[in-house]
Amino acid sequence: MSSTSQKHKEFVAEPMGEKPVMALAGIGEVLGKRLEEKGFDKAYVVLGQFLVLKKDEELFRDWLKETCGANSKQQNDCYSCLREWCDSFL
Repeated sequence: MSSTSQKHKEFVAEPMGEKPVMALAGIGEVLGKRLEEKGFDKAYVVLGQFLVLKKDEELFRDWLKETCGANSKQQNDCYSCLREWCDSFL
């Protein structure tokens, strides 16, 4: 199991609220802007897509790659972040 980033730890430690998409682990300024341009401006909007895809890792990672060009590490970081958040809050 890889260690998680500070960003990941901070995200999963509390309810999502109105956090921007760039608050998600693996999503920095460049990917965040690409997601915002496609309507995914808040973390909860990306969570919605994650849930629509039934929390399926492969489908979510593919969607992230196609939607904003996320590389493998970024895909994994974002997926892990949302999965852990869901395990804690849903």
